[in-house]
Amino acid sequence: MGEGIRVGRIFGINIHVDWSWLFVFVLITWSLASTIGRFRADLDSWAVWVLAALAALLFFGSVLAHELAHSLVARAQGLPVRHIVLFIFGGVSNIQREPDSPGGEFVMAIVGPLTSLAIGIVLLVAAGGSLVRFAGLVQRPQDLLGALGLSGALALWLGSVNLLLGFFNLVPAFPLDGGRVVRSIFWALTHNLQRATRWATAIGQGISWAFILAGVAMVFGAQIPLLGTGLINGLWLAFIGWFLSNAATRSYRHVVIQDILADVPVTKIMRRNPPVVSPDISVATLVHEHIMGSDDYGFPVVEQEALVGLVTLEDVRSAGRDRWDTLTVREIMTPRAELLTVTAQDDGATAFNTLMQRDVRQLPVLEDGHLIGLLRRNDLVRWLQLQSQTDL
Repeated sequence: MGEGIRVGRIFGINIHVDWSWLFVFVLITWSLASTIGRFRADLDSWAVWVLAALAALLFFGSVLAHELAHSLVARAQGLPVRHIVLFIFGGVSNIQREPDSPGGEFVMAIVGPLTSLAIGIVLLVAAGGSLVRFAGLVQRPQDLLGALGLSGALALWLGSVNLLLGFFNLVPAFPLDGGRVVRSIFWALTHNLQRATRWATAIGQGISWAFILAGVAMVFGAQIPLLGTGLINGLWLAFIGWFLSNAATRSYRHVVIQDILADVPVTKIMRRNPPVVSPDISVATLVHEHIMGSDDYGFPVVEQEALVGLVTLEDVRSAGRDRWDTLTVREIMTPRAELLTVTAQDDGATAFNTLMQRDVRQLPVLEDGHLIGLLRRNDLVRWLQLQSQTDL
């Protein structure tokens, strides 16, 4: 899953939509339109599709509220939140590092499902008066839809979906919210985040494989309580299990990386005395005298012994081959004010998070404002390969 397309900003947090979200949006809209059209033949077809699309948007609004709850609690704990992405399985908050304590992990994990459950209960209560009034009279779905009215039926459906969303996220399959709650408990007991993550990951992968096997069984006609049977339901459940298993493995690797890099000074990993270039040389000179003679992706730009920017291969590509002789490095580089940097006092884990934050390949290392080295992504990978006893 990529970052998707930025569609807005709420409480200072960027909201992105992945392309896979469109597939689920269309699927939910089509399913609801078929249901409404079957039970409310008095409505025009355009009205049916508008109502179905509105219901689908409100559902994803509920998913967004769930993720915003995670993100706002994370920010309250001082954890940077890059963005929220809505995608095929709902949503994910891109929180840049792990919580500082088991208690922080527990609160941040549990607040999402509690938000979904609260939304579900409020919506069901909003439709509850009508349900109680017509409980003894309504025997068929079309009668129920007519008795509740469109707004009541929408509240009933959306409330039920939010309850399912809340309860599903409480399943102890790491990295679902329930799995993170379990990890916070293990963390509190062992005082070791990596060990707690390993145990939570093992439980999560066991549940994921149970989903996969149950899904395969459903494809071949098995009737699973609460889940049903059939090809589509089975494939979907198996796909969810596969996704959760991979997500658990990635989350564990991330924790292992953080553990290895924590308290390792950047100065032990960085490249000292990296090749630098002047801002006044032409792009052609940069290419022929610097880029072609090394395997470096980026070059610090230094003027009078002060860092003024960074120029990369991507900057050169963007310049256009026909302009290399006339453009200078100063004109295509990223200026110092826009650069992500780390200091000599930072550790490897901080540098790793900074690299991932903007998906860059190198970071200038500064001491008292002066360039003392360049930390490349390859340098971190090499350090991890030398230090790790785990298959990353």
